[in-house]
Amino acid sequence: MNTFLLKLYVKFQDLANREEGQEMVEYALIVALVSFGAVTGMMALAGALNKTFVQISSTLGNYTT
Repeated sequence: MNTFLLKLYVKFQDLANREEGQEMVEYALIVALVSFGAVTGMMALAGALNKTFVQISSTLGNYTT
């Protein structure tokens, strides 16, 4: 059991000290930030479009009645 834990600890330390994975983490953070900004922007755009179409609908409704 102790050798298993020691091997696991050494493997974890090896993974933690390697620098190849750090670039992937940085890219993942950038992608997450860009996607968060895109979702936020799309939600704002959707709200503005909805408001505009409601105004157009009410204006057309006033002209037809």
